[in-house]
Amino acid sequence: MSAFKRKRGRQDANKKAKKVKYVAAGGEAPVEAEQEKNNEITIPPPVSSGRWTNKERVLIFSSRGINYRTRHLMQDLRTLMPHAKADTKMDRKDKLFIVNEVCEIKNCNKCLFFEAKKKQDLYMWISNSPHGPSAKFLVQNIHTLAELKMTGNCLKGSRPLLSFDPKFDTEPHFALLKELFTQTFSTPRYHPKSQPFVDHVFTFTIADNRIWFRNYQIMEEDAALVEVGPRFVLNLIKIFQGSFGGPTLFENQGFQSPNMVRKLILTKRITNTKLSKDKG
Repeated sequence: MSAFKRKRGRQDANKKAKKVKYVAAGGEAPVEAEQEKNNEITIPPPVSSGRWTNKERVLIFSSRGINYRTRHLMQDLRTLMPHAKADTKMDRKDKLFIVNEVCEIKNCNKCLFFEAKKKQDLYMWISNSPHGPSAKFLVQNIHTLAELKMTGNCLKGSRPLLSFDPKFDTEPHFALLKELFTQTFSTPRYHPKSQPFVDHVFTFTIADNRIWFRNYQIMEEDAALVEVGPRFVLNLIKIFQGSFGGPTLFENQGFQSPNMVRKLILTKRITNTKLSKDKG
């Protein structure tokens, strides 16, 4: 008896519905043709799994010297982005251009690189590797998934919706950042590690000349939004034409470095101390 081989691979979405004959009596074929036609059951074709065409891959890693909060934030982003990859920490003495080589080795064309300075200041690079552009931010007000303890929850690996503030369309540099965020944070359709569901939304809001990131769950009952986390604030510093360098396309004139802020606070404290001593 010849063996039957089962066909493997993707099912065609355009395949016609299969008709199955229903036999009323066990092993006995229907006698009348009209009865045979009435007893046919139509089975719908299987849902196509589609083809994975968008090969966007994001490399998420950091330099040495980060604290536990940054490490948890990176882990949360990798959990929320099935198309993300991880790598070992980079030495602080290495040049940033080496990140492009790491992306090439890991077969990634987008990169989220967290750079720690003085063990208290965190900078984030978002780059289109290897040709650019890239942007550098100061990350503030970090709250991770475990820290927030929000009531919202979403399926691991599900694809998010991206919601942008209307202000992203008013300025050219904001429009460029919108495209960078869209290509980086959106999970490609039919990605092998993704789930075919959309149950949460990433929101990017501009307030106080900063970009506020939030993650909300979409409730199935009434389409309400419940925050899941994480959350953080991005303060734009510069936008470069190349990846991790090159000519400057935009510079935030209102940005003050954390060192300058700490210096102003210290100067104000010293001045207040002197005034109080003079009054005494």
